[in-house]
Amino acid sequence: MTKKTQTINPLEIPVPRFHKLLLGSIAPRPIAFASTVDQDGNPNLSPFSFFNAFGVNPSTIIFSPSRRGRDNTTKNTFENLKEVAEVVINVVTYGMVEQANLASSDYPRGTNEFVKAGFTPIESEKVRPFRVNESPVQFECKVRQIIETGDQGGAANLIICEVLLMHVDENVLDENGMIDPDKIDLVGRMGGPWYCRTTGDSKFKIAKPGEKLGIGIDALPEQVRHSSILTGNELAKLGGLQSLPAENEVDSIRNSEEVKMVFDESEDILTGIHSYAKKLIERGEVYEAMKVLLTY
Repeated sequence: MTKKTQTINPLEIPVPRFHKLLLGSIAPRPIAFASTVDQDGNPNLSPFSFFNAFGVNPSTIIFSPSRRGRDNTTKNTFENLKEVAEVVINVVTYGMVEQANLASSDYPRGTNEFVKAGFTPIESEKVRPFRVNESPVQFECKVRQIIETGDQGGAANLIICEVLLMHVDENVLDENGMIDPDKIDLVGRMGGPWYCRTTGDSKFKIAKPGEKLGIGIDALPEQVRHSSILTGNELAKLGGLQSLPAENEVDSIRNSEEVKMVFDESEDILTGIHSYAKKLIERGEVYEAMKVLLTY
């Protein structure tokens, strides 16, 4: 099937359209549920999905309360941070996502979203903004720098923060004291009205490459690299092996009942071999799959 590609210059389409395309493609995004106060101590609470962590020494997390696209005004969070350069970033879980969404409403300046959205404020230890009791992880931060990237609607206002204290509910920790993804049950933003939930079948593991390098996809036999059965992800797993099986290992599996059956019963032996190898990869038996692939 021929791949058809649209090439888009962000300067040549309306800002709202590019905004939607951007959010639909750069996803899922974590959510910074930012608690701030103005110079009089009035609290504000609002979620932002232009957000991530960027370093740990010093600890650096950045989020952006961007300028509104419809009228080029700035958000209450941004105005508060210019008055009081402190913020608490609370994570958003599935159990509180509807409340967090309600807090994103454009209430007038001075409205207490803790009250509007039904959250419980608790005092922080090092900063003036309150923490959200319902959130299992809260970061007390000082603002190190604010970067205004433009003065037009949709322009980012980068809030560069340093974490002073991190509070973690022990109920979301595993036996090793690390965050358990099922217990914390975080959500992420997609495009439009869509969110995703980082628990259950929606999460999966991929082992990080170790110090010993994999052989790479380029080292696989040509008939494997150009397989019509194996996906790019499956080829990457094979390329992560540190070596190809030895001839005696391939001969051994070639004489196994399973492989003999594939040779005997397949109308197209190559397709049969690749299909059998695919099943082995799905079961996590990548090295065995490589042996099978080398039998043909």
